[in-house]
Amino acid sequence: MTSDVNLTTKLSYGIGQAAEGIKNAAFGTFLLLYYNQVLGLSGSLAGIAIFIALCFDAVTDPIAGSISDNCRSKWGRRHPFMYASAIPLAIAFYFLFVPMDGLGTTGLFIWMTVFTILTRGAMTLYHVPHLALGAELSSHYTERTSIVGFRQLFSVVGNLGVIAISFGYFFRDIGEQSGDLIASNYPPFALALAVAMVITILISGVGTHHRIPFLNETKFLERTGLWKTLVGAFRDTMEALSNGSFKWLAGATLSSYVMVGLQSALALYMANFFWELDDAAKAMLLMATPVGFLFGIAMTRRVHERFDKRRTMIVGAMTYFIFAALPVVLRLFGFFPENGVGALTPLLIGFGFIAGVGAVQAVVTANSMMADVADEHEVLTERRQEGIFFGAISFAGKGASGLGSMFAGFGLDLISFPAGAIPGAVAPAIVFNLGAIYGPLLGMFAVLGVWCMLHYKLTEQRHAEIQQILLERKRA
Repeated sequence: MTSDVNLTTKLSYGIGQAAEGIKNAAFGTFLLLYYNQVLGLSGSLAGIAIFIALCFDAVTDPIAGSISDNCRSKWGRRHPFMYASAIPLAIAFYFLFVPMDGLGTTGLFIWMTVFTILTRGAMTLYHVPHLALGAELSSHYTERTSIVGFRQLFSVVGNLGVIAISFGYFFRDIGEQSGDLIASNYPPFALALAVAMVITILISGVGTHHRIPFLNETKFLERTGLWKTLVGAFRDTMEALSNGSFKWLAGATLSSYVMVGLQSALALYMANFFWELDDAAKAMLLMATPVGFLFGIAMTRRVHERFDKRRTMIVGAMTYFIFAALPVVLRLFGFFPENGVGALTPLLIGFGFIAGVGAVQAVVTANSMMADVADEHEVLTERRQEGIFFGAISFAGKGASGLGSMFAGFGLDLISFPAGAIPGAVAPAIVFNLGAIYGPLLGMFAVLGVWCMLHYKLTEQRHAEIQQILLERKRA
């Protein structure tokens, strides 16, 4: 492992995150809307399907991390899984958005559940080793932030690409019907995204392949058979949870990601029915937060050179919450422009942009801190277990679209939001309730994340001491 990583390697590594950004954008923004409003599945059933898949993630993410940590091959610990995941991911993702004809409510629910599980499982096979690879590329405190910044950059590019091609090409209106509410627009959209994910995964794998001889190895644990693998993964997870820094960081990260996921799951509902925006305005609003991410990424390393990571994550998460929820709260109390007023869209875009600048500080910082936790864990146990720790990050990322969409689905049924609704035709009381559940739910997860982060104690000074201990061990 080296401190400095050249630009080509960072770009090659980072582009692999575009696959996860594409998947997250499709899941977070369109999946609930597609099954609820387009196909007619109730919000609660859609939420349950997503929750069931999330339960599988809670098992598969640490297993993928543990297996990756203990893998030995001529392609290292991470790359075999990255290569193997690409095609299964594309197939599962495509069929998730192209269900068979003639499925009733039960069949549609089963279809959504099965293909959500398969898509998430294939993404786990790729994403957990890919995250762990990033922690192995450098041991330097702020260089890791730079590497994570490149990864988040391409995550945002993937997200922006999904929004751009969806409203710019695939989601075309038919008459007065909004393009994102038309079923026939989704199959070609899903195919394009599936192909894009395969390409970015392979580019990342091939582009970082030359680094394999320089990556960390771990003390190899001989495991044969499914049962021993499961027991070993469980043991590794329990060992990781005994690390106090990991527990509090994982809790804060999951809370922050769920907050973002909830906002994403309701974004098109808010744009279509609360703000009643046209397609051009919807696209600009959905792109505002990712563009804010891009600007925020450029700031993060300099921020970490001046402020500790814990403070950066807290301030970033609270900035996101305040600017994501404030327009809705102001409208509910009558202090925001009415729908159709010229100032509405620019104001929403401005608030969304600032929310994105804040959110990326929390996201990049959390990933950089997890690499620091892996170092601390090595000092305590003499084992490198980036896979287990970044399995938590992977689970948190999928929790964004999973738990966020689940809470959103139950909230929609709670306020009796109609399926197949037409913008402008939903009862004002229901639209008001849509906004009323939006702000408080975001706030609940913001407070939980800050509370967890206040318990995190791994400072830059402590990390420097850890690096010195690891260096002395290698010399010995």
